[in-house]
Amino acid sequence: MIAEALTRYFHFMSILTMVCAIVGEAWLIRPRLQRRVVQQLFVLDSVYGLSALAIVGIGLLLWFGVGKPADYYSKNWIFHLKLGLFTGMAILSVWPTIFFFRHRKGAAEDWIDVPRRIRLMLRLELALLLLIPLCAALMARGFGQMGS
Repeated sequence: MIAEALTRYFHFMSILTMVCAIVGEAWLIRPRLQRRVVQQLFVLDSVYGLSALAIVGIGLLLWFGVGKPADYYSKNWIFHLKLGLFTGMAILSVWPTIFFFRHRKGAAEDWIDVPRRIRLMLRLELALLLLIPLCAALMARGFGQMGS
């Protein structure tokens, strides 16, 4: 029982870390940035990526290891929607990550033009992120169970 509680705690902490990182990115992103800000975005994006990996790893442990039986999640279409939304976020995050990685080095005072699609992808990630807790809340209330 304590194992499940601790696993859920680390899952939630990873989720909160990811949320803070993506919100920080959305807060800092502008059409034109100094390289020092791009470097900060690279750090935030790294935290975002590491926390997403933790969410996946701990989530798999919750799904197949501790807590509810695997069928509770496997037979819930809302859970699969939640996974799809998270996967969509991961796919959208690839391009900003590459952009921040490519532009992180150089003089801190240099100005970098940020393509509109990079800013759009960050906004789309946030939009998908807003739907994931709704899925979790619905699942917690028993919605989405398919067959027995």
